[in-house]
Amino acid sequence: MGLLLCKWWMAMWLTAMHPFYASVTEITHNSAKNELQVSSRIFTDDLENTLKKQFKAKFDIIKPANRKQVEGYIATYLSQHLTIKLDGKIVPLHFIGYKIEEDAVWSFLEAENIPAPKKVEVKNDVLYEQHATQTNMVHVIVGGKRQSSKLDQPVTTVSFGF
Repeated sequence: MGLLLCKWWMAMWLTAMHPFYASVTEITHNSAKNELQVSSRIFTDDLENTLKKQFKAKFDIIKPANRKQVEGYIATYLSQHLTIKLDGKIVPLHFIGYKIEEDAVWSFLEAENIPAPKKVEVKNDVLYEQHATQTNMVHVIVGGKRQSSKLDQPVTTVSFGF
């Protein structure tokens, strides 16, 4: 029991000393619907603190008094920090909404009338302004083929060919 407590304490100390900052974004081309479907997972506290700082507002992202307002903050923030180009053209993404799952916010976006791309370029600097050690994982699926990359600050852009 003492060894387990010691290991737990050490893990907690290391986490406090070296926090882990990461997001995961998955971009899927749905050929049946000709849609680009995007989901982005960001730790709740990191996103909330970033939005509060940017918009100079007080709110609870988990239980918002005004959900539409919080959705607006998230949509605006993502439009500034997550950009997708398909075959050289920026794709305007429509924010669908968000949900809380455990310690993360899942945000959902989409674009309609999108043919299967040959090249996907992603700019993702989510939370870079808050955390010098931020890592953003990017997964892209086109035609059933999945490709992934990791963006460590200061790198913001990655390209995939299909």
